Amino acid sequence: MNLKELTEEVPGLKEYLRNMPEELNHRHTIRVYPPGTIIHQKDFKLDYFGIIAKGEHRVINEFQNGNVYMIEKNEPIDFVGEVTILAGMEKTSVTIETLTETTVIYFRRKDFEDWIEKDIHFLRLVAGKVAFKLYRSSYNRGARLFYPPQFILLDYILKYAAAEGIDSRSQITVKRTRQQLYEECGVTVKTLNRTIKRLEEDGLVTMCRGKMTMTQEQYHLARKQVHHYVNYDRNPKE
Repeated sequence: MNLKELTEEVPGLKEYLRNMPEELNHRHTIRVYPPGTIIHQKDFKLDYFGIIAKGEHRVINEFQNGNVYMIEKNEPIDFVGEVTILAGMEKTSVTIETLTETTVIYFRRKDFEDWIEKDIHFLRLVAGKVAFKLYRSSYNRGARLFYPPQFILLDYILKYAAAEGIDSRSQITVKRTRQQLYEECGVTVKTLNRTIKRLEEDGLVTMCRGKMTMTQEQYHLARKQVHHYVNYDRNPKE
């Protein structure tokens, strides 16, 4: 697949590439990755910039003790290495792992730096994407410290159920391992097990072959429970 074919397949790319320097038509690489591939490793020297044209991925932070913390999930169109480059840093700060088959257009770091210096339109698109993710992170920051594990997990399940189309299905199954839930919710596996048991006792989820399931009735009941948590925190004396 070449850049022209990819742009035809992903029309949204045209807005990003409309002022791309002509010479970059011959100085880029397109790579397709299967799910579960690390395409960007924390603490590595960054020599490239990438545009994620297709596929979902997650941004994670890995620590020396082996723990993994998921910062966010993203969909295309997105970028690889933009934060490191815009910050003027040499090494990457996060790891990116593909969740679905992912197509990335790569450019040399120097080519990207020259491009954004000349193309204010492209720079605004990149900066806008960075700002949006920062806004989203700032808006939700503190929830994992402030709210109890039951709220955090329930809120996660509700978002998962909504994404799976619970409104048009009789029930959904949360297809996540305990380790994945730990990475995505920031709640330890031990606490997760206790919390899942509590949610089951409260009738908010049902366990089936080790996985949490949620019916439409449980979904609406869980939404009321989350709403109660939020309202209580806003009006604790009521």
